[in-house]
Amino acid sequence: MDDIDRALVRRLQQDAGQSYAALGTAVGLSAGATHERVRKLRERGVIRRTTVEVDPAAVGSGVLAYVMVDSNAWMGESKEAFEAIAEIQEAHIIAGSASVLVKVRTATTEQLQDVLRRLYAVDGVSGTHATVVLDTFFERPLPL
Repeated sequence: MDDIDRALVRRLQQDAGQSYAALGTAVGLSAGATHERVRKLRERGVIRRTTVEVDPAAVGSGVLAYVMVDSNAWMGESKEAFEAIAEIQEAHIIAGSASVLVKVRTATTEQLQDVLRRLYAVDGVSGTHATVVLDTFFERPLPL
């Protein structure tokens, strides 16, 4: 990736709905050259997908928690079990005292409690430690 590619990705992270003309103007390229660069970034897997950012509270998912999942077995084969819990937005195998870290969004703490119960049903899970987020200072795109 060169400096122009990095500039394009930074701008797309801020607003993926920009036209190729607007992107090109910002980085000094024509719309056609910008389109071609973005296409190549997609082909190489640098850009995985284009999406919109939704306000979780506005759609009824205002409770955010990070849950450390303890286990009595290797959890590397449990991807599908975690994916089956719709409220889990992210799941990561981690090093440290816990085996998996999950990011959970729900509408209420009662629903969060239900997610924790369902986590215990995953083979190998022996415990959870949930941290509920009270407020988010910021979330930033990947620095390039």
